[in-house]
Amino acid sequence: MENTKDLTEHSSRSERKRRDSFGMFDGYDSCSEDTSSSSSSEESEEEVAPLPSNLPIIKNNGQVYTYPDGKSGMATCEMCGMVGVRDAFYSKTKRFCSVSCSRSYSSNSKKASILARLQVTGKPPTKKAKVLQKQPLVAKLAAYAQYQATLQNQAKTKSVAVSMEGFSWGNYISSNSFIAAPVTCFKHAPMGTCWGDISENVRVEVPNTDCSLPTKVFWIAGIVKLAGYNALLRYEGFENDSGLDFWCNICGSDIHPVGWCAASGKPLVPPRTIQHKYTNWKAFLVKRLTGAKTLPPDFSQKVSESMQYPFKPCMRVEVVDKRHLCRTRVAVVESVIGGRLRLVYEESEDRTDDFWCHMHSPLIHHIGWSRSIGHRFKRSDITKKQDGHFDTPPHLFAKVLADGFLMIGIDGSEAADGSDWFCYHATSPSIFPVGFCEINMIELTPPRGYTKLPFKWFDYLRETGSIAAPVKLFNKDVPNHGFRVGMKLEAVDLMEPRLICVATVTRIIHRLLRIHFDGWEEEYDQWVDCESPDLYPVGWCQLTGYQLQPPASQSSRESQSGSSKQKKKAKSQQYKGHKKMTTLQLKEELIDGEDYNFLQGASDQESNGSANFYIKQEP
Repeated sequence: MENTKDLTEHSSRSERKRRDSFGMFDGYDSCSEDTSSSSSSEESEEEVAPLPSNLPIIKNNGQVYTYPDGKSGMATCEMCGMVGVRDAFYSKTKRFCSVSCSRSYSSNSKKASILARLQVTGKPPTKKAKVLQKQPLVAKLAAYAQYQATLQNQAKTKSVAVSMEGFSWGNYISSNSFIAAPVTCFKHAPMGTCWGDISENVRVEVPNTDCSLPTKVFWIAGIVKLAGYNALLRYEGFENDSGLDFWCNICGSDIHPVGWCAASGKPLVPPRTIQHKYTNWKAFLVKRLTGAKTLPPDFSQKVSESMQYPFKPCMRVEVVDKRHLCRTRVAVVESVIGGRLRLVYEESEDRTDDFWCHMHSPLIHHIGWSRSIGHRFKRSDITKKQDGHFDTPPHLFAKVLADGFLMIGIDGSEAADGSDWFCYHATSPSIFPVGFCEINMIELTPPRGYTKLPFKWFDYLRETGSIAAPVKLFNKDVPNHGFRVGMKLEAVDLMEPRLICVATVTRIIHRLLRIHFDGWEEEYDQWVDCESPDLYPVGWCQLTGYQLQPPASQSSRESQSGSSKQKKKAKSQQYKGHKKMTTLQLKEELIDGEDYNFLQGASDQESNGSANFYIKQEP
C-alpha cells in the first residue's frame, strides 16, 4: 500500500505532551477569562424584520419555538415550496428548507425546471417564469408530497441503484493520485476485522479479458495499488507495462487465490498481448510466484460470512423519533443493505415514514429498552403486532448500559416542549468538555440569541449561573484508528442519511474526523467519530449494491451561485452538530449511576460523530 507517512495532522506534538488525551489542561475546568471560541460577529445571523409583538411563538411541524432575539419569521423553500419557520431553514439566506432541497436545486441547470415540477397546469414554464411563482399553498404542498413519495419509492429497491453518471473510484483515484482509507479502519464493515495482510504485490487469479477464446479463462495478476476494497491489478508478464491495468473489487466473486484454477479445473491462459514473450509459461510462473503472497484459501468464505447480517425484514425495534428526538418509537425493518437498515415507523400506513441507520447505530434498541431505563417512548396506536412482525432479539444489540444515561439539550435553541433533548450515555465519544473547541481550533456555535460576541465560556457560565462539567467525566479513549488526512472513503450524509457520498478526511482531532464531501463546498462538511458506522471503505457501495453519490460536478456547483458559498449557520434544533459544534446543557439524569457524576445544568459540547443524533430526515 502506498506510503502515507507524508499525511500529517494539524496539531503540535510539543503542546500535546502537556495536555491530556483531550488536548486539554486539567485545570481548564475553571475556565479562564481569556477563554473564547473561534466564533465571531462576522457570522451573525442576517438581519430579518422582527416579528410583531403579537406573534411571540411560532408552531412548525407540531413543535413550538420561542426566539429571544426577535429575528424570526416565515419562509418558503425555493425548491419544494414548503412554508415554515425561517430560522429553521437552511443556509444564511434561508432559501431552502433542507440540504436535500438545496442540492436538488443546484443540480438543475435551469431554475425554470423547478417551476415545471411545482406547476399544476402541466404546461412547461416560459423562460421568464420565476421559480417562486404565486401558487396556492395546497398545490405546492401536494407537489412536494408527490415528489417525496417518488423519492421514497426509489429508496425501496433492494440495491437503491441509480446511475452514477459514469463515476469510477479507480479512475478517480488514479487520475488524482489519491489515497484511500484501508479496510482495517472500518471494524463494522465486511472484512474489517479479518482483512489480514492483503497489500500490494499480493497475487490473485482473475478472468483474462485479453483473450479471444470463446470460454472464460483466467490468468494471474498482482496488486499494484489498494484503495479500500478496490485493487489496481496488473497481469503477470507485463512487467512495467501498465497498458492493461484494471481496477476491481478484491472481494468480488471473480477474484481467487493462486491455486484456485488448478483445484477447480479452470484454464490459466496468458494474455494475448504478451503470449509471444515466453515459450515456457509454466516455468515463468514458478519463478515469479515462488515466495509470493496470495489471498487466504478461505477468503471468499470469510467475505460471505462477514456479509451475513442478523437483522431481517419484519423485525421490530425501538428507534429515535426523528421529529421528537427526546423519545423513541417502534419501527419495523423494511430492508437490510450491507448492514444498513431502512426502518419504517410502525404507524406509517403507506410505509414512507422511514429512518435509515446502520445496525450498530446507537439510535436503535431492542423492544423494551426505553422502559428499562426510563426513556420517553411514543406509544403506538397499533394495539397488536401485525402479521409477520416480531421483536428483534435483545442479544443482537450492543451492551445495554443500565445507568449513566443523560438527557442533553442545545443551549438557546430548545423547543418549548423539550422535544429537542437527546439521550446520551456518559461514556459517549460525542460529548466534550468546555474549552475543547477552542483548544483544538474548532468553530463553536454560541447559543441562539446570545449577542455577546466573540463567545467566551467564562462569561457565559458566570452570566447563566452554570458550572463546567469536569474533564475527568468525559470519554478520553482515542483508539489507533489508522485514518490520515487526505484519505478517501464513502460516508453517509448525516443531513440526508439515506445518501452515501464520495468523501475525504480533511482534519483529525483525536478521535474526531472532519469529513468533506468531494465536489461540495466546505459548508457541507461534518464531524464524525472515527468508529462511526456511517463511514465505509472505498468500494463498499459496489460490494453491497448500495447507491454511491458521486462528487458534485462543476456545473452543479456553479448553479448554486452565491448562496451555497455563504457559510452555513446552525439550522434548527434538529440540525445540531455537522460542521460546527454547539453548546450543550445537561437537562436531567435518567438513571443515577454511581460511576457518573454529571450535574444538571452542567455545560458540555457535542460533535456529530458515531452518535449522530441531531439529524433531520425528510418524512
